[in-house]
Amino acid sequence: MKDVLQLIFSRRSIRQYQPRPVPRELLIDLLRAAMAAPSAVDKQPWEFVVVTRPERMAELQAVLPYARYNAPAAIVVCGVPERAQNEPTGSYWVQDCSAATENLLIAATGLGLGTVWTGVYPVTERVQAVQKVLGLPEGVIPLGVILVGYPAEEKPPRTQYREDRVHWEQY
Repeated sequence: MKDVLQLIFSRRSIRQYQPRPVPRELLIDLLRAAMAAPSAVDKQPWEFVVVTRPERMAELQAVLPYARYNAPAAIVVCGVPERAQNEPTGSYWVQDCSAATENLLIAATGLGLGTVWTGVYPVTERVQAVQKVLGLPEGVIPLGVILVGYPAEEKPPRTQYREDRVHWEQY
């Protein structure tokens, strides 16, 4: 059990990458981990776009101010609200795709890769820019861009546990 916690604590946002490509097999492993995530009523409202070509990475990074790192690959996590569990008060696609994203981030750490999650949704300008760059069809909304590569920096494992933010039985 401690190995699982150590892996979670070791997951850190990496912003410096080695100049070597991530093998396709590892990218597929990350996608498999992402798609193992839970989703409301098992609707799995996600789609993923894998970007590895330098010119496409440059286009993506040009429209995302917080994704301008030297990663050799990106996985864009997208949601399809129409496919999600929807109720009169809202949809669960954001939660479902966020769970998939976290699985991907933790799996990357376990595979010796570094990642950083850069937000796209709900900023309308970023959503539209990423949709245009990637040619996303209508109804497919980019939630975030996960930059992926071999880390060129080391960060120590950590927990950010704060007792003052924990309430037992009631607030």
